[in-house]
Amino acid sequence: MKLAKLIRRDERGAGAVEFALSVPVLVTLIYGIFECSQLYEANSGIQHALGEGARYATLCIPNTSSTTGCDVPSDTNIVARENLKLFGPPDGTFTVSTPTTSSGYKTLTISYQRTMNFLLFTGPTVTITRSKQVYTIS
Repeated sequence: MKLAKLIRRDERGAGAVEFALSVPVLVTLIYGIFECSQLYEANSGIQHALGEGARYATLCIPNTSSTTGCDVPSDTNIVARENLKLFGPPDGTFTVSTPTTSSGYKTLTISYQRTMNFLLFTGPTVTITRSKQVYTIS
């Protein structure tokens, strides 16, 4: 009986047990925050590339044989410019779509896909898609 009371009152090692139980949760939480910040970096890279592609799409390339005196950059050149300016984490997949043309404007679209990894388990696959409409020379 005395031994049971002595063991109940003895709190040596309790901190080590609490530490061992809480550290995996805290490390996973911190790693998860890092993983989510990678999505913000990818989103920033997409927005930058879309902005550069939009600026390039509105350029006037001089051409004296045209009635307007300007040529619009080709879709291939716009996609190449977006790929050149794109940045973000390398462990995901960026997809730069060919611009779609409607009456008077082009729609530029870039998407990013990544499977989240939370150290102790694999999370869902996240897809970020951004588009920008650019009015072009007719």
